[in-house]
Amino acid sequence: MSIKFSANITMMFSELPTLAERYGAAKAAGFKYVESAFPYFEPLESLRDAKEKAGVEQIVINTWPGDLKKGDVGLAALPDRQQEFESKLDLAIKTAKALNCKRIHVMAGMKPDNCNEAEMESTYIKNVTMAAKKFQPEGITCLIEPLNSRITAPRYFLTDVNKGHIQIAQVPDRGEPDRQGEINFPYVFDLLRKLNYDGFVGLEYKPRGNTLDGLKWIKEYGLEV
Repeated sequence: MSIKFSANITMMFSELPTLAERYGAAKAAGFKYVESAFPYFEPLESLRDAKEKAGVEQIVINTWPGDLKKGDVGLAALPDRQQEFESKLDLAIKTAKALNCKRIHVMAGMKPDNCNEAEMESTYIKNVTMAAKKFQPEGITCLIEPLNSRITAPRYFLTDVNKGHIQIAQVPDRGEPDRQGEINFPYVFDLLRKLNYDGFVGLEYKPRGNTLDGLKWIKEYGLEV
C-alpha cells in the first residue's frame, strides 16, 4: 500500500512568492495532491486556474484564520468571535468549491489570557456542528486537527483528540521528516501501512533549504509521491 503525500504549499516551495506559482512547482516535483492553509489572500481565480493548469488535487484548506498579524489561528472556539466565524464560513465554502476541495479544517483558535475552557469547548462544539451542517450539502467533509502544543501553537485550544487530519514534520525544528530529529518516521510510515490508513498525509514542514533538495527523504525511505 502506498502513502498519499499531500504537499502543503503554504510552507513548501516558499522559494516562490505566491501560492499560485507553487501549484506548478508541486506538480513538477511529482506531487499529485496539495493542501494550503489560508488561500484567502490571493485572487481566487488565479489560484483556481493555477491548480487546474498544474493538474493536482486540492486535498484540504483551513477556515478563515482571523488576523494573522495579531496571532489569530482560527476562530471556532472563541466565544467573542462567533459572528466573525459564522460570517466567514461561506467564504471557506466558496473557496473550497472553486478549488474542487472536499475537506475543510475548522480551526479552533488560541486561548486568550482570560480563558474559560468550558465556554470555549461549548463554542467549539457549536461551531463545528454548524460548519459540518453547512458543508454537508456541498459534499465537503469537516475536519478537526489537534496542533502540537510544544512547538507549533502552545496556546492553541485543540491539542489532544484521537482523530484528526494527519500532517507531519520533524521535531524539534519542524523541518523535513527525515532522520535528523526525534521522530522515527520509517516506523510511522510502516505503521500507517499496517493500519491500512487510506487518508492523506500532509507535509506541513518548513524546508531547511531548497524545497526540491529537501525531498530526498522520500526516496531514502523507499517512498514515492
